[in-house]
Amino acid sequence: MEHLEEAAIATAPMNCKPKLWKRYVDDILEVVNKDAVLPLTNHLNEIDDTNSIKFTFEEEKDGKIPFLDTLIVKREDGTVKLLVYRKATHTDQYLNFASHHPLHQKLGVIRTLMDRKDKIITEDKDKEEEEENIKKALHTCGYPPWTIDRVKTQMGTPKEKKNNKKDDNSKSRGLVVIPYVEGVSERIARTFKSYNIATSMKPHCSLRNMLVH
Repeated sequence: MEHLEEAAIATAPMNCKPKLWKRYVDDILEVVNKDAVLPLTNHLNEIDDTNSIKFTFEEEKDGKIPFLDTLIVKREDGTVKLLVYRKATHTDQYLNFASHHPLHQKLGVIRTLMDRKDKIITEDKDKEEEEENIKKALHTCGYPPWTIDRVKTQMGTPKEKKNNKKDDNSKSRGLVVIPYVEGVSERIARTFKSYNIATSMKPHCSLRNMLVH
């Protein structure tokens, strides 16, 4: 793909050569003149000799265009701001808090959403609105308020720097994988931790196990 795009950009006619070209896997963000969109797409589709790679395009609409999880919004002065992008079919369905999973995995859902909000969105007002959307979605999925408060506290606490010089007692002694049983696996994990053994938990009773043979 990298060789193909280098050839495509190098041979693009001057009237449709992109001003900006950013690619992540198969998603490309490009800036071109409006009347050059179709000619550039046609040019890109002529580069691959095998005719197995085809490019399609989506134009900016109402000053907005998505790229990956980011919604790029153009202001009137020509500058841009960034929001979190959700497809029209997005349902805000996340791991339900009542599901049979370890607590740290449920807190991880909250941490992922909060971290995405902080890293993508550029303006404080939009961050506040996004956090309210996250809280509403998580409330629908059964998450109590204390879970969000705990994650926000953890994210606001600076991490301690690890000492590279570890004595024999602090060295990790490996990893064990155990089936998750609520109230039992947590105790086992704490016991292993006291011996510097990491623990990973996996569900042992799922719809897949029950229904798929």
